[in-house]
Amino acid sequence: MSFDPDQVCSYIHLFELRWTNDDFSETPGHIWTLPSRPELFDFRGVSMTHFFTDNWENVQNFKARPDDVLIATYPKAGTTWVSYILDLLYFGQTSPERQTSVPIYERVPFLELIELYLLLPTSPRLIKTHFPVQFVPKSFWEQNCKIIYVARNAKDNMVSYFHFDSMAMIEPDPGDWNNYFQRFMQGKVVTGSWYDHVNGWWKKKQTSPNVHYMFYEDLVEDTGREIDKLCSFLGLSPSEDERKRITGGVQFDKMKKNNMTNYSTHARMDFKTGSFMRKGRVGDWKNHFTVAQNEEFDEDYKKKMKDPTLQLRTDL
Repeated sequence: MSFDPDQVCSYIHLFELRWTNDDFSETPGHIWTLPSRPELFDFRGVSMTHFFTDNWENVQNFKARPDDVLIATYPKAGTTWVSYILDLLYFGQTSPERQTSVPIYERVPFLELIELYLLLPTSPRLIKTHFPVQFVPKSFWEQNCKIIYVARNAKDNMVSYFHFDSMAMIEPDPGDWNNYFQRFMQGKVVTGSWYDHVNGWWKKKQTSPNVHYMFYEDLVEDTGREIDKLCSFLGLSPSEDERKRITGGVQFDKMKKNNMTNYSTHARMDFKTGSFMRKGRVGDWKNHFTVAQNEEFDEDYKKKMKDPTLQLRTDL
């Protein structure tokens, strides 16, 4: 079965709206109101909401293709950034119309939202996930797909996730900052423990040459260098002009103003509460952590991050 690319993108958009609008109510005049927030529950040892588990069997039976590229991250660790980089590397020249007509969340949809009947029109297919490594469908490993994991330091990741949860109605209520601080350290947030997530993927990377492990802080420090590493991993050879164009186009300030990358067209975000793309900096945690919280966090971090080979920077 084949699909027209525009039609497939429409299907993806409708599916994402279904995923985000199940609990929406409609008021007189056909105005959508924000949904009630979902409850967090334990799913196979990981904190989840039903949005990530309702389609579980279909996702686990997903038939990966050898040229599929999977982007894996803990939430708010650079998912959209790397998605956009890859979309430009693969399709920036061959399908330039995508850049101005199709939002990035349709070009690179969530694995968690893909049903078996839904086929992306591109080759390769670019797919993203927030799953911990043990939840990734086995077909990705069987087909030796390229997988790119992006890790972000826990302090900045916590701050960014807190602000995201405040505006994303598909997330459980984050509560106040002090409450969220404790829940994050306990892994009581969607997709569970940050520590388990980054460590699980790091361990997998040691035995799988098809996993490329990146750091958000490295991307901030030298985007061009990290794009070169991506190209080497993926076997891509963009021209120097194309490389410079991509590097310039994926800078945070440009993406924040770009309606195709800033999620301003997505129904699940309450932009009255915040911005999907907020600061994109390293070290913003200093504006949120108290001295006591920083000391408590560092002590907890030492207990949970035992592997000396995995080092994440909290400053540049």
